[in-house]
Amino acid sequence: MTEKIPVKDVTPVKIEKSQVQITKPSYSARSRIYVRSVQGMFETIRRLFGLIMIGLFAVAPWIQYDGSQAILFDLAEQRFNIFGLTLWPQDLTVLAYTLIVSAFGLFFITTFAGRVWCGFMCPQTAWTYIFVWFEEKIEGARNKRIKLDQRKMDADKAMRKTAKHFAWVSVSLLTALTFVGYFMPINELFIDFFTFDVGFWTGFWVIFFTVCTYGNAGYMREIMCTHMCPYARFQSAMFDKDTFTVAYNGERGEKRGPRSRKLTPEDVHAKGLGDCVDCNLCVQVCPTGIDIRNGLQYECINCGACVDACNGVMEKMGYEKNLISFTSEHELAGGTTKIFRPKLIGYAVVLAIMTSLLIYDIASRVPLEVDIIRDRNSLDRETNEGLIENVYTLKVLNKSQLIQTYNIEVLGLTDPKFMGNTQVTVEGGGVYTLPISVAVDPINLEEGTQKIYFRVTTSVNGEIVESTEPSTFIFTGV
Repeated sequence: MTEKIPVKDVTPVKIEKSQVQITKPSYSARSRIYVRSVQGMFETIRRLFGLIMIGLFAVAPWIQYDGSQAILFDLAEQRFNIFGLTLWPQDLTVLAYTLIVSAFGLFFITTFAGRVWCGFMCPQTAWTYIFVWFEEKIEGARNKRIKLDQRKMDADKAMRKTAKHFAWVSVSLLTALTFVGYFMPINELFIDFFTFDVGFWTGFWVIFFTVCTYGNAGYMREIMCTHMCPYARFQSAMFDKDTFTVAYNGERGEKRGPRSRKLTPEDVHAKGLGDCVDCNLCVQVCPTGIDIRNGLQYECINCGACVDACNGVMEKMGYEKNLISFTSEHELAGGTTKIFRPKLIGYAVVLAIMTSLLIYDIASRVPLEVDIIRDRNSLDRETNEGLIENVYTLKVLNKSQLIQTYNIEVLGLTDPKFMGNTQVTVEGGGVYTLPISVAVDPINLEEGTQKIYFRVTTSVNGEIVESTEPSTFIFTGV
């Protein structure tokens, strides 16, 4: 026991503040993207599609049909009016088929041509480009906007910023009013809003969607595409090696680097350089700020802006175009793209089937619905004439937008006496509630319940439209 136990000195060491090293956070703050304008074939197509989509959005609620708003999603009355077609909550199959067709249409397009919906037709992209257009017109081109934001506030900067935000708010307000106009009469909405006679909730939703549009298209922009849109996350499940998407030909472009325009392509290749001049224009025109030369990325929205920018540079340099192009992995590897492949054919078949079902559902839809509710307070009762009477409540729903006259009759009984109106007139999109009673001589009845039917008929454009609803007639033998 003569060995000593070693003792470790654990006296805390005082660390001076000057010795502390501050580490950077593991994430980087968002850098604002200054999108550079570009000219080219894909930019022209994108602008055309954007104008069509925005034009349809802005004009559709103003169209009149048969003296009323052609497209009106009346949530208060729980009905959607679309050019003479009135959809009710009972028409859930039409909505389901519409959503399924839209989904498989998107799957089909994505499998074939990548995220072209995002780049050419998505409302987020279209409105973002509108806001960027106002930026360019008021604050100048990309370099001028960068310098404007870097300099201190002065009269010129304040005037330009104020004009830009005024334009943004104006576009946002018009967008919000138009959107709300799909859910209430748009003529009354604009008049009431600008005369300050609008209701609380209507005004709230207009302001709410104004703020949303202003924030999304003015500030969030690419954040909506890269962090909030679920489509960017699951799109890769639909991609394959034959999907057309924006891609950079690395074998042809590398090694990248600047060079004189006087050098021939042979001289450039002799120096070990590829066709990419490393001008970074493909990055500057990208609305999401990515470098397509780093490979396929989920942030890419396939707008083709980098294709137009690169083709412009290749043309000036005298090189072959399409260093960046809409192509597939198979083509980049020197193979051939297979257009007709099982996945694409499968989506096309399902899309065709669901579209056919949607068309059939709309075409076979009867613009009439009948609901019969039996009085539960009494099973049956005997009238002064000795007849057995059952009481019902009949509801007739006119699913068209025109006034209709309906005839009502009861089937399944021998010599029934119908007490109530046998003919009713219902306004377009209206519901008529009719209390009725049916009385029968007990000689023609057996004790228990008997199946009966209420048939409602009308004439629409010379064709007989009818709806038959089953019910029961009860005789207790009293």
